[in-house]
Amino acid sequence: MMPPEDPRPPSPARPWWRRFRLTRRGSVVAGGSAAVVVAAVIVLIVAVTPSGHSRKVAVAPTPTPTPMATPSKHPKPRHPKPKPVNPLTGGRTSNHSVVAVKIDDTAVGRPQRGIDKADIVYVEEAEGGLTRLLAIYDTALPTVEPVRSTRAGDEQLAMQFGSIDYVASGGSEGELAPLDRSTLHADINDRGGPGFARDPSRAAPYNLTADLAMVAAKLHGPKAKSVGLAWSTRLATRGSRRATAVHTMVGGTPVAFDWSAKLHRYLRVIDGAVQHAANGATITTPNVIVQFCRINAYPQDIDTAGNPAQYTHTIGRGKVSVFRNGRRIDGTWTRSSIRDGTHLKDAHGKPIALAPGGAWFVLVAPRAPR
Repeated sequence: MMPPEDPRPPSPARPWWRRFRLTRRGSVVAGGSAAVVVAAVIVLIVAVTPSGHSRKVAVAPTPTPTPMATPSKHPKPRHPKPKPVNPLTGGRTSNHSVVAVKIDDTAVGRPQRGIDKADIVYVEEAEGGLTRLLAIYDTALPTVEPVRSTRAGDEQLAMQFGSIDYVASGGSEGELAPLDRSTLHADINDRGGPGFARDPSRAAPYNLTADLAMVAAKLHGPKAKSVGLAWSTRLATRGSRRATAVHTMVGGTPVAFDWSAKLHRYLRVIDGAVQHAANGATITTPNVIVQFCRINAYPQDIDTAGNPAQYTHTIGRGKVSVFRNGRRIDGTWTRSSIRDGTHLKDAHGKPIALAPGGAWFVLVAPRAPR
């Protein structure tokens, strides 16, 4: 007897991929045996051909793209670092020490040697109505002549530059006393200081020279620092007026400068003649500052003719007239202490900027011509 036929249709053959199943833990199990499937470099997929047959195709995995930094919509602008400025000239900085020198300013002492190389020059009253110069050197350290004796007010004037090297031929006990109390690096010829020599082509005492490079190498003074001056190539014309000549008096000595539009500088003029240094260079400056100061007799030093030396006070405040670019700006100067610089401000209280290249300061009494 034959067995009854199974009413259910025969089960079709199971495709090969149906033989795999997943466990609860996500492992792939085949034929009752578990096998952990590790991600492969090549992935197998099933492709169905147009004839209905299936075949295995090897496909390389798609690489994960590397995230790229999103560029900023507004990148920060890069401003070039400003170049350092020499506080004594408004130009290039110097690696030299600052050296101050007392220089003769009488007819027998001219033409002065090296005066055209000074960065800042002060014209001040000595005695008997005569003038003498205090020249400040930083950009260049030349040999200068004629070096003369110190004056008591120089210590106060020079200390705004710091404890710099100070060069003079000598001086009376009364004139040297303030210098000796200061922190200036004094180089005095009468005390055997370095760098001095005598020029045989001139008569004493107008023939003393000083090699400033040697002085700086021996005394090791400080480099330039701010002395309160502002510098700018641009002239703020507000509050200024045209002025192509400077005429004033220091003691009994006329002091004058004429503007040269060709050179863009002021020429020093004495008795109508343009002045030159010993090497023939014209004595010029881009700025002339007429600074009105309190000046009084200094009885601790009296010359052979009975004239007392004059002491110029450069600490305090007073009127000032600044000449640059053929124009004049009136204002005030202030200096609060011996180590403070001299600050120049216009009638509106804003700093008066000087044209780069140095300056000549003419220190005059309050009632001097302006």
